[in-house]
This record gives sequence, structure tokens and C-alpha cells, in this order.
Amino acid sequence: MPILTDSSTASDWVEPDEVARPVVAYGMASAMIGSFQLDMHCHAKGQIMLVQRGALSCRVDGGLWIVPPRSAVWIPGGALHAIRATGRLEGYSAFVAAGIDVGLPQRCCAVSVTPLLRELLFRAARLPLLYDQDAATSRLIAVLLDEIAAARIEDLHLPMPSDPRLRALADLMMAAPAERGSLEGWAARAGLSERTLGRLISRETGMSFGRWRQQLGVMLAVQWLAGGASIQQVAADLGYESVPSFVTMFRKTLGTSPGRYMAERYAGRAAET
Repeated sequence: MPILTDSSTASDWVEPDEVARPVVAYGMASAMIGSFQLDMHCHAKGQIMLVQRGALSCRVDGGLWIVPPRSAVWIPGGALHAIRATGRLEGYSAFVAAGIDVGLPQRCCAVSVTPLLRELLFRAARLPLLYDQDAATSRLIAVLLDEIAAARIEDLHLPMPSDPRLRALADLMMAAPAERGSLEGWAARAGLSERTLGRLISRETGMSFGRWRQQLGVMLAVQWLAGGASIQQVAADLGYESVPSFVTMFRKTLGTSPGRYMAERYAGRAAET
């Protein structure tokens, strides 16, 4: 169901796996303000989703990615994934046929979008569904694939544990991120000792419990800010007693303040349009 496609063309949606072209691109638009979700599904073709406005989260087995404006998420063909959109979504999505070997990522990842990559996706989305595979179009597609392969990977990834006890705990923390419980308290809720919880989460995510929880907070903050929430609201929803303490955590993780981070995202979008 083409929920992420412009409503004016939703009735014309064609499953991209059924289109005999190396790349099939669409514009994404939503008139909704709030959020909506596509449950677990997959495509035979790989997929890149570029966000210009709003934010996406992409969840696959073993990880969660947040995609703010001026970023994209790459999803390899065959990967089961769920998509959640926040805010008024605008962007582009392109599906890449399996078997194209130009160094495309082998795993799901969030990537930074250059002005050239954005323009190439824009141009590809304007092609007819069954475009002529002439020399000019073939060059456009080839450069688009090269730009996807060369895109810089961004650190907006949260490793997700596979242990069912940890997954249940992660779901609780994501549903109630304002709860600032201790490691001991969260361990008790999972039916584990403090030592066992720390050892398991380190083994399955490569992070300490505190670092994992902080990364979760940063990713939720980026998602909510891109959806239009204020810094004050985000700080409160994450359980911080003051805005400065939240800003300090955000800056320590992403290297800049939340206000400057989002301003740069939308300033870049304005400059490219």
C-alpha cells in the first residue's frame, strides 16, 4: 500500500519489484502532521529513502535508524523493515534492482545526502515508470548509483539486541523514554541481575547500558525535533530536569546543539531548492 507516496498519484502506484527497470523512483509526500507507520515488509529491490522534511525511523532486525532532513536510509533488497514517519513528510524513494554491483551498501544504514544525490533522485523520480533506456537516461542512472555507493554513512543508528528479554526491555524504554531508572531497576524489570543485564547488552550491542540509553535519547530527540517539537518539549519528554542538561548530552553525542543541528538541516534544504 503506497502510504508514503504523494496522495495525488497513490491510485497509480505500481509495486517497484514488478517494474523491469534498474531503478524505479518516486516522490514521497504526506499531508499528515503527526506520525504513521508501515509494518514489517520487504522488497526484492534495494531502497533508498531521502528525507527533505519531517523524519523517518527504519527498524530492521538488529537495528533502528533515524533519518532527519538531508539524510537518507539505505535498505538492502530482501531486508524486512518497518517505517515510521514523523511530521509532514517530503522526500524521494528509489528502488534498485538486485544484482547491480557498484559497491552499494550490504547492510541497512543512514547516509548523508549531497546536493548532487538529491538532484539525481529528483530527476529520477520525474522519469516515466517505464522510461526509455537510452544513453542519456542510462548515464543518469549510473551516476545516481555511484552517488548512493559513495554516500557518507551517518551515526544515527541504535543497535537492537536479539535476546527476547532485552528486546522487551528495549521496547519498554522506547515507549517511556522519560523514565530515568537505574541499571539495577531496569535489570529487575527484565528479571535479570544488574551484572547479567550489563554483560548481555554489551555483548549484543557493543555498548554499555548507559551509552545505549543515551544513543536512544539522541535518536528520539532528532526524530521529534524534525517532526516539529520544541527543544523544551523534547527535553521534558526524555526526562531531563533542565534544557541545558539535555543540550549538553546532545552536543556531546552529535558535536553541536540541537537548535544548530536542525537549523543546518533546513538551511541546507532551502539552499538546494
